[in-house]
Amino acid sequence: MALVETPSPQHLHTLYNEHNGWLQQWLRGRLGNAWDAADLAHDTFLRLLRRPLEDLGERPRALLTHIAKGLLVDRWRRQEIERAYLESVAALPEEQAPGPETRELILEALERIDAALSELPALTREAFLLSQLDGLTYPVIAGQLGISLASVKRYMRAGFVACLSIA
Repeated sequence: MALVETPSPQHLHTLYNEHNGWLQQWLRGRLGNAWDAADLAHDTFLRLLRRPLEDLGERPRALLTHIAKGLLVDRWRRQEIERAYLESVAALPEEQAPGPETRELILEALERIDAALSELPALTREAFLLSQLDGLTYPVIAGQLGISLASVKRYMRAGFVACLSIA
C-alpha cells in the first residue's frame, strides 16, 4: 500500500501566504467581523494539514472555500445549539441553573449528540427527535411519518446507538 504524502511545510506556507488574506476577506463577508474570520481561516489551514498532498488540487481557493464552508456550517450549528440551550436554562430558577463549567460540558455533549444524529438518515433522525424532544409515542410517530411501528422501533434503536456511540 502506497503512503500518501501530506503537504510539506513549505507548500503550506506558500498556500497560506498566497490565499490567507483572500480567505479571511471571504469569511469576513459571511461572519461580519475580522476576528472570527481570522479564526476560521486559521482552522481551514489546519484542516489542510490532515489532507493528502494530491487533494490540494490545482484550484486551492476552491478547496479552501469548501473547507471553510464546512467550518461555517459547524459554527452556525454550534451557535444554534448554544442559543437553544441558553434559552432553556434562562427559564430555570437561578439556583437550579448550571454553573459555567457544567454549562460548557453540557454544550459539548449536545454538540456531539447533534453531530451523531446528523449522520443518521433524515427519517431516522426525525422519528428519534419526535420521540425524544416532542414526547410522541411510537404509534403516533408511525402515523405521523406514514411508516410502520416496526420501522419506528428500528429508527429509535439506531438513534439510541448513535447517542451511545459518543459516550
